[in-house]
Amino acid sequence: MLNFSSTRRRAGLGALAAAVLLGVSACQAPVNIADADVPAWKEKVLPAASGAVLEDSGKILNRDPLVKESPSVPAGTYTLTMACDGGGKAYFAVSLSGNKIADAAAACNGSLDVVKIKVPAAGPLNISTNSVDAPLIYAYHLAPTAV
Repeated sequence: MLNFSSTRRRAGLGALAAAVLLGVSACQAPVNIADADVPAWKEKVLPAASGAVLEDSGKILNRDPLVKESPSVPAGTYTLTMACDGGGKAYFAVSLSGNKIADAAAACNGSLDVVKIKVPAAGPLNISTNSVDAPLIYAYHLAPTAV
């Protein structure tokens, strides 16, 4: 028969309690998208962008794309900074004058994803945002890349 000392027994119980607490916290409900305060969330996760030429935030409640357009964006190199929350991924398609110039994605875990985009000519630019993992919340901005 095994005889554990009280010190080992307490250490084992402490480890078991820690494992249970970790398991319970991992099973917390995801962000409630329907009640999410998107502006407050955006302020926490997306840094301000000086000179942003296009930005948007909101809720994707189904798989329909949401499109935001800027009527005229100068040629140059830009940084697309994206965030989303709620699980899965959000996808961002960047088009210039109706021609796709870039695709990007952000993991919906509240962290930032950043990509550089080359806009080859001035013209109307739009960003279409969608997800197969709806519902989720998203935010992004497109700003000139600092030299």
